[in-house]
Amino acid sequence: MTTRGWWCGADGKFKLYISQLVLDECGDGAPTAAADRLKIIEDIEMLAISADVDSLAESLMQRRAVPATEPRDAFHIPIAAVHGVQYLLTWNFIKHIANAALRGQIEQG
Repeated sequence: MTTRGWWCGADGKFKLYISQLVLDECGDGAPTAAADRLKIIEDIEMLAISADVDSLAESLMQRRAVPATEPRDAFHIPIAAVHGVQYLLTWNFIKHIANAALRGQIEQG
């Protein structure tokens, strides 16, 4: 409920963006839950994946800042960075995207 409430109220406080990866992830899983997630994000502007994004994602995986087994995680970071997004919202704070132990490696990307 907290997450759903945040998403429903965030549009008035922040300019929200998603990527195709987010759209794909929201569409995964149980059909009813996926439909609910997709409804919430349907009007959010989508950021493109470019050659710069590809290059940065590859660099993150090569330097093991993000495991090569997790390419989606490696792409979320450069998509936000290339487009100048100020905040990257993630639930992935223990594994790769916002892992404090890997922050330095990610920031060197």
